[in-house]
Amino acid sequence: MQQTSHSRLMRRGAGAASLAVAAALLLSACGGGDSSSSDKADKSGKIAGADTGKDTASPAASDSAPGDGIKRPKVVLPKGVKDTFEGEKTGDPKKDAILADNQQNLSAIDSAITTDVNALRPALEFYNKPDALAAAIAYIKTFYDDGKSFVGTTRYYNRRVTILKDGAAAVTYCEDATKTYPKDRKTGKVTKAPATADDYTFYNERLEKDAKGVWQSASVISGSGANKCV
Repeated sequence: MQQTSHSRLMRRGAGAASLAVAAALLLSACGGGDSSSSDKADKSGKIAGADTGKDTASPAASDSAPGDGIKRPKVVLPKGVKDTFEGEKTGDPKKDAILADNQQNLSAIDSAITTDVNALRPALEFYNKPDALAAAIAYIKTFYDDGKSFVGTTRYYNRRVTILKDGAAAVTYCEDATKTYPKDRKTGKVTKAPATADDYTFYNERLEKDAKGVWQSASVISGSGANKCV
């Protein structure tokens, strides 16, 4: 089981508190907690309150990564939301493929938060192994429970790939959320605040290749990126 899920609980000012909440949600998602009335997922696994607007991504559509022949769910971010990825090409085809699938998964998570998590579930399932999927859904659910989304640009950088002895891969990277801002799901109001050290997060993620050849997230450890990412 992974230690924490993605830490951006409330875009801008997430901090250690959000890590603790995310960890607690992960325990619940993995069966460590009870199912209370606060769990808004119905028996089909859908999350109540998910958006169903025109900006919703369409995971039924698919793209093929160049040369690999694998049909992948299309991930679309809504207007006003953007992900940028630095260091996409390493010159090593295997590492580039790992970074490409990791990139699609990160955008799938951001798209699920800002459009409709239920519509994005096929993409999340495509890029995550079961434990990582449970953690990602638990993390995404916090936004819906709090009535929040976000707008702005998230920057991913300092991305490094290490091939492990067991055939898996470790990907470390930084996230800069200084240009993203919380958005109220009902009113659409965007709250802006000065950037802080809490807007930077460092990730260490394990990816494993599935039978189709897709590099799926297996576990993620995240923490303050103030020292490693600024």
